[in-house]
Amino acid sequence: MVHEINDGSSNEEPNTEPLGRLSILSYGSGHMLNDITSSCWFTYLLLFLTDVGLSPSNAAIVMLSGQVADAFTTIFVGELIDRFGHFKLWHAGGSILVAVSFSSVFGGCVPCKLLKSDSSSLETIGYSVFAAIFNVGWAITQVSHMAMVNCITLNPTSRVSLASCRNAFTMVANLGLYAIALAVFTVFNSTESVNIMLQYRWIAYLSIFLGCCFVVVFLIGTKEPQLKKQMQSKNVSRISWAHWFKKTLYYQVALVYTLTRLITNVSQSLLAFYVINDLGMAPSSKASVPAIIYICSFIISVVLQEMKWSSWRIKSFFTIGAILWIFSGAGIFILPSTLHYFMYALSVAIGAANALMIVTAISMESILVGEDLNGCAFVYGSLSFADKLSCGIALYALESYQVTPDVKSNCFLGITHSIPRLGLGLIPSVCAFISIVVTCTMDLQHRRSRRLIEEPLLA
Repeated sequence: MVHEINDGSSNEEPNTEPLGRLSILSYGSGHMLNDITSSCWFTYLLLFLTDVGLSPSNAAIVMLSGQVADAFTTIFVGELIDRFGHFKLWHAGGSILVAVSFSSVFGGCVPCKLLKSDSSSLETIGYSVFAAIFNVGWAITQVSHMAMVNCITLNPTSRVSLASCRNAFTMVANLGLYAIALAVFTVFNSTESVNIMLQYRWIAYLSIFLGCCFVVVFLIGTKEPQLKKQMQSKNVSRISWAHWFKKTLYYQVALVYTLTRLITNVSQSLLAFYVINDLGMAPSSKASVPAIIYICSFIISVVLQEMKWSSWRIKSFFTIGAILWIFSGAGIFILPSTLHYFMYALSVAIGAANALMIVTAISMESILVGEDLNGCAFVYGSLSFADKLSCGIALYALESYQVTPDVKSNCFLGITHSIPRLGLGLIPSVCAFISIVVTCTMDLQHRRSRRLIEEPLLA
């Protein structure tokens, strides 16, 4: 990545200096609650809802209600943060909402208990309401945390470092979830409905506790960003939405970011169904296979923090990650259950691909914003809107078709291709291919007035 040289000038702005490790680590910990609950949401929500008796179509409605609430909240929150600032206040409020509501999503149908009814319609409504509340809090926390990157520092290298550290903590959160899940599934090893409810309840409660511990670390260790306050004190006019809509790069980054999130979220949601139902692996694989993916992602994220970066390298590493997903998707599509142990090798490739694509896609957002700080929250909010809405629609469509017998029995080369196999094998591969094409057309050069040099991320 590039960094400005002042050539000995004494008026170098302090906000262009590289950030220290503690500042970067403190910032990265701030999304842990969101990450661990999101991982639980995408990995186990559909499984949980179908296990407790909801039909696949009703479970899909619950998932969609949360995604739609998340999508629209990001737009409004982005606008409010751009107007008023106070990133940490928004972050704290969103985190409280997440912690309170998430336990209710996996805690059973509250309206059903109050009304003493087990109607499937009432169950669907009850779960959908708390799913929507949870996602509203999640969106508030996400937008405030992501928008802080551009307001913490003007140094482009440190911005990539913050994104990479954030992704590393995402991997830690996911590993934490799967460690919790593996322990819970081992202790409560039963298929009875009561024990299934207890399993997911413990997973949810322990996840919330772990995530809240890291939120406290973030709130104590991270200072409220000063760059936005400086902009407001200078009476710099707020950037309108139309400013971004006139930029070709905005649409390119939006498409690449949305496709990247679609890849990671859809694959995470369908993975448990695939390894259990299609490959016939042991129940513990619901935790072990995703754990391998996130261990590899964590390792790659740490490596990325220590590299020298340029705009060309961001595009190149994203392309490498997308190519890995194309081959992984093809492998998933043709893998027979008799060779299910090859799924562990595919998990390694998927983990590396996810880290490469997520870190570089978020870095593209930061490059798009540049120094236009009075509109940064709208950019992150609007791109998250597209991400959440597209993911919700995709998962709703896939889960709804689960009940169609002729789709489930579709065979190719002697292999039964269920919806999880088709969705996990084809959707990420197609999205990865399109994202490669779009990335090749981008102009990500930093337009700076002074001479630039490369420096390592955590210098």
